[in-house]
Amino acid sequence: MYALIDCNNFFVSCERVFNPALNNRPVVVLSNNDGCVISRSNEAKALGIKMGVPFFQIKELVKQYNVGVYSTNFTLYGDMSDRVMNTLSNLVPEMEVYSVDEAFLHLHGIEDVASYSKHIIRTVTKNTGISVSIGVASTKTLGKIANHFAKKYKAYNNVCIIDSEEKRIKALQKTPISDVWGIGRRHTKMLEYHGVKTAYDLTQKTRSWVRGKMTVIGERTWLELQGISCIEKDELSAKKQQICTSRSFGQPITEYNNLLESIASLASLSVAKLRKQKTVTKAVYIFVQTDRFEEDVYKSSKVVPLSLYTSDTAEIIGYCHQALDSIYLPNLEYKRAGVVLIDIIPEEYALRDFFDEKDRDKLQRLNKTLDEINKKTGRDTVKLAVEGNGYNKNIRQEHLSKRFTTNFNDIIEIRI
Repeated sequence: MYALIDCNNFFVSCERVFNPALNNRPVVVLSNNDGCVISRSNEAKALGIKMGVPFFQIKELVKQYNVGVYSTNFTLYGDMSDRVMNTLSNLVPEMEVYSVDEAFLHLHGIEDVASYSKHIIRTVTKNTGISVSIGVASTKTLGKIANHFAKKYKAYNNVCIIDSEEKRIKALQKTPISDVWGIGRRHTKMLEYHGVKTAYDLTQKTRSWVRGKMTVIGERTWLELQGISCIEKDELSAKKQQICTSRSFGQPITEYNNLLESIASLASLSVAKLRKQKTVTKAVYIFVQTDRFEEDVYKSSKVVPLSLYTSDTAEIIGYCHQALDSIYLPNLEYKRAGVVLIDIIPEEYALRDFFDEKDRDKLQRLNKTLDEINKKTGRDTVKLAVEGNGYNKNIRQEHLSKRFTTNFNDIIEIRI
């Protein structure tokens, strides 16, 4: 059996852990530059606040119902995610982290799955303060469906188990085809056109029909809905072939040095992701853009091939510097920029260059130390001087909470 464990309203839950006054109160968390709603408490959902709605459209609602509003605090959320995953890793023989707030747990060999699922929930909540829900089934796709029911219906008490043919059919009949894991908008429209409205309807189609309409990917989903497990661990943790980090700026950037700081900061974030998945890159692509709503919008990009495969932050930032020099135009107001790492391969496949003058082993140890410090004490604790304050300086975060778990200056204060 597989269990999908999902943190409930994760970003909101992280804020509530350190501010209990937010419990039972509508709360929302906003995207970069405080643009749109990306996380909502159940109370906020009850007010009709939709996911992705621009913040300016709900300001009156926020004022009327005293809605708590927070900017995204990725340092806090990332650390809380690590704490949840570390707790889970000690509770099950094997797990697969799927996202910042989701993981698949292998429950093979556990006799009383219902009782143990409740034990997992109690332990995670006790250790981290984060509320979670669990969906259990014979396949990961069915586990996703079960988790949806666990979150939606209070009677399940955060645990839904699909362990019989009767329960499987009933769950599929109640699941819209658009809610099935792995089925996107394009396939949803096609399936609805052919009369497939629910997950159950899809299982009533023949295997050959599904493969013909949706290729082997759709066939795999069809098998999973039938109760036949076929999604392997490696497929969930596949390494990214491209890594992109881009941002819109809260305030336009008009100075070259400020734009360089932002590009360097974005490159640093991308390279940290590169090292996390143990890969290296041999090409960098950067782009800059002015306000896209202006008539004379300026957008330019540059690809720079690297001399060899690398995951060294300073080296890649140096190439980004070169690229920016070739596309930068003065006297413009830049509103967006991005860095994309391409031509990515696993680090063990990268051949050493006999004529390379750099001590790659030393650089690897340096970057590893850099990553460990920033993971333990918060992002940007240690960084290159060229990054300045470029990343944070140009981002609007008017409702940012403290980094309670990673910064000594932000440790929660208790007054008695």
